[in-house]
Amino acid sequence: MNEFVIAGAQVFDGERRLGAVDVQVANGVITSVGGTRVPGAAVVDATGATLLPGLIDAHTHSDESALRQALTFGVTTELDLTSMPEQMMPLRRVATGSFDMADVRSASVGLTPPGGHPHQLRKGMDGPWPTAASVAEVPGFVAGRIAESADYLKVMIEDGRVLGASVPVLAQDILIAAVREAHANGLKVLAHALTLEATGLAVDAGVDGLTHLFVDAPHAPKLVERIAAAGVFVIPTLSTLASITGQDASAALAADPRVRPKVPPVWLDSLADTWRTLPQRHFEYVLASVSALRAAGVDVLAGTDAAHLGAPGTAHGASLHGELRLLVRAGFTPLEALRAATALTAQRFGLADRGRIDQGMRADLLLVDGDPTADVGDSLSVRAVWRQGVRLDLEPVTSIA
Repeated sequence: MNEFVIAGAQVFDGERRLGAVDVQVANGVITSVGGTRVPGAAVVDATGATLLPGLIDAHTHSDESALRQALTFGVTTELDLTSMPEQMMPLRRVATGSFDMADVRSASVGLTPPGGHPHQLRKGMDGPWPTAASVAEVPGFVAGRIAESADYLKVMIEDGRVLGASVPVLAQDILIAAVREAHANGLKVLAHALTLEATGLAVDAGVDGLTHLFVDAPHAPKLVERIAAAGVFVIPTLSTLASITGQDASAALAADPRVRPKVPPVWLDSLADTWRTLPQRHFEYVLASVSALRAAGVDVLAGTDAAHLGAPGTAHGASLHGELRLLVRAGFTPLEALRAATALTAQRFGLADRGRIDQGMRADLLLVDGDPTADVGDSLSVRAVWRQGVRLDLEPVTSIA
């Protein structure tokens, strides 16, 4: 029996601080928080550290090497929001039983019109991509994703302008039909929307979540009110929006000595780079909008849009810590930012077995030096990571697997 007690740490349970209490684990599950120690159990001395639930990145595009890298930063679950099923679905099965990579959920292929986003970025990298060019094709598209065991449906509302291109846009009647069909089959619908107009269309169609925040326009109070009234959650992907607007946040992350030993040089170069397709002032628009969403009571989740090489400004694992800092910059408390990467994301995505430190939950845990509930930058000071109770060997990474 793999049984141990983490003792001496200040515990953040995903919702609140619990103080210094023992957390006991047996066979990959948390068996007690603050209870009497089991005689004979191994003790992990966590004095001077903070214990957190394993972090959840609510927006990635993943592969095996990415999941391995993510786990070294305490990201124990990634939510993949578009990938090719022939790679992702076998990987998901492998990740489910692995202790050295993050777990993953996936939307499989997102709904886009023929030639639509993200084809302009993939440049022939993929095989045939299923699309829907009419309402009549929507049931077949949704059925195809269900057959691939997709966990939710992704829809693309993107004209390409923000990323410096022009692509066909998904028609609104197709979007509405996709939302209706997905909901009829028990799937949440998540919308890619980077503009004010696209965000309004997504909310009107009845989506459950927005996988970006609009970056083309200043804060729009009426749209924030509509988002709040509809109960839509938002994954702003501040890391990616910072890259689009040429911020230096990712460069500072790439230079951090807590990041560099864990990330291959080619990924560090990509992390330090930016899209730089919009003026820098647009990032101030974004921060104001995030602050307004918080004030309106909208559930804001932490996600990075970390993708493959060629998508500058992010790196799996490391960027989620950068995302926490950017949420704080937008007005969140450190505690609120951490909740956005743990309990809140688990709740909104129906992941009932993770995101909190509580009896019966998966022992996906992150131990960091310092106190990120006071200084969120301490989240990067990783001392230990457990995936289902198995402690990860935190060896430096020097190449892509």
